[in-house]
Amino acid sequence: MEREWLISMPKIELHAHLNGSIRDSTLLELAKDLGQKGVIKFSQVEDVILKSNRSLTEVFKLFDLIHILTTNHDTVTRITREQVIEDFASDNVIYLELRTTPKRNDSKGMSKRSYVEAVLKGLRSVSSVDVSFIPHIEDSISPFDSLPMITHDRSNGNARKRIVARLLLSIDRRETTEAAMETVKLALEMRQFGVVGIDLSGNPKIGEWTTYLPALKFAREQGLYVTLHCGEVPNSKEIHNMLDFHPQRIGHACFFEDEHWRKLKSSRIPVEICLTSNVRTLSVRSIDVHHFADLYNAKHPLALCTDDSGVFSTCLSAEYEIAAKSFGLERREMFELSRNSVEYIFADSGVKEDLRKLFNSVARKMGVQV
Repeated sequence: MEREWLISMPKIELHAHLNGSIRDSTLLELAKDLGQKGVIKFSQVEDVILKSNRSLTEVFKLFDLIHILTTNHDTVTRITREQVIEDFASDNVIYLELRTTPKRNDSKGMSKRSYVEAVLKGLRSVSSVDVSFIPHIEDSISPFDSLPMITHDRSNGNARKRIVARLLLSIDRRETTEAAMETVKLALEMRQFGVVGIDLSGNPKIGEWTTYLPALKFAREQGLYVTLHCGEVPNSKEIHNMLDFHPQRIGHACFFEDEHWRKLKSSRIPVEICLTSNVRTLSVRSIDVHHFADLYNAKHPLALCTDDSGVFSTCLSAEYEIAAKSFGLERREMFELSRNSVEYIFADSGVKEDLRKLFNSVARKMGVQV
């Protein structure tokens, strides 16, 4: 299947980490700058940034480095503005749920709140893309008026992409119950600015489910959406507990046993599928045995996602191309897979209906019968 056609297809991204979506070239630039300031030794981190085919352990080693590189407000705003939003929009992602862990860095005067505010500042200051991210405004003004994937910038005659962006605040598995609750309360305070839910992520070999459960329960009680990184490593008891919690979505689902699959399929919990990430981290042995095929054939709710487009040098169009080639899917099936993702977004019925109309409108232009 032609990459150009897949790029032109509107897409929904539901599992994308802000810090994992930074280009290698930018990470190198930031590392060199901190190296010159004596904060880090550039020679010791260059290989970490440039290494390909990282294992899951090496991925989290890179994330530890990225955490060091992105601990001031200007950098957080810059990567949100210049790269992440623009990169997704250029790949024709029309709806994006971006997740990030609020960070505290007392030496830089950064609190969890100011970190999130820096991300929001990045969204507000994107100049090359029309970004819609404040839900309460969209109650009366649709983000998809007239349903174009692009708008016309009359100031210079260039076509402009449009994207709807939402934020998920991530609870890091290294955090305490109190810190997790702080993140949930911050998400509630920031709802009017586009924060719609909570994610549980971080090194899956760290922490206990019972540590985060009170905060996750509170989030759900308060009306926040919840998604969980689930089954990234073998942990049967935790997988059962997560499925029993019944979040609105889960991510990865790599190390499931038969009883987990039965429970998942019975629950109909949508799965965020990250093909490249799972193969590169060796969470799945090879693409031909990826659980995408089983879930797809079972008509289980799922969405293709990038996870960390910068870390894994991928984009959403590439993920669709891999699925098409690996599992023998045609254009109509790819289009339906993308369109069906609308049903699993963390947004109200109005935004979903706008997206459905957009896909139906675009289908005719792309020669797809739906």
